[in-house]
Amino acid sequence: MSDYDDIINLPHHVSKTHKPMSMQSRAAQFGAFAALTGFDDAIERTFENFE
Repeated sequence: MSDYDDIINLPHHVSKTHKPMSMQSRAAQFGAFAALTGFDDAIERTFENFE
């Protein structure tokens, strides 16, 4: 028996007080996230050396 067997088939909670977030707003939360600052520049410099 798994730790989650008692909750795995429960229905998804839907708030009665808050409207669901639009897909565009939800996506915008992650749009500005950059896990590795400067990574894009480092990749660009690396490929410039191969040209």
